[in-house]
Amino acid sequence: MQIQAREALDPEVAALVTAQQRELAESGDEFVYPAPDVHYLVALIGGRAVACGGWQPLEEGVAELKRMFVRPSYRGQGIARALVVALEEEALAAGHTTVRLETGVYLTGAIALYRSAGYRPIPVYGEYVGNPLSVCFEKRLPALVQ
Repeated sequence: MQIQAREALDPEVAALVTAQQRELAESGDEFVYPAPDVHYLVALIGGRAVACGGWQPLEEGVAELKRMFVRPSYRGQGIARALVVALEEEALAAGHTTVRLETGVYLTGAIALYRSAGYRPIPVYGEYVGNPLSVCFEKRLPALVQ
């Protein structure tokens, strides 16, 4: 597996985010287009983009994980975990020592992944306040070893 940085408007990012949004829409979530200020990473297997995730500056020292998605036939292979680690490393290198995220209460696999990666539940924040389907998490990142 290879992980590459991609622009928000990259066609493969757009295809993965569209697939993610369609899957979420089945649960009643709204469709959200890729934001241009999100720093995306794409996981490639055999040259095919099979997963994506991004991080976005949220506030001073805090980044937010966004648009995590693994194509269904590639789930359970550790791809999402590798993306989370790579995204955390990028956010930390950019000066963000805390990472937050929002996911749906019905996404039990995602919640298990984030908990096992060291994320702890926090109150819903920002645009997610008042959404009964949202659950939020946070992780403090260790300092980079120089």
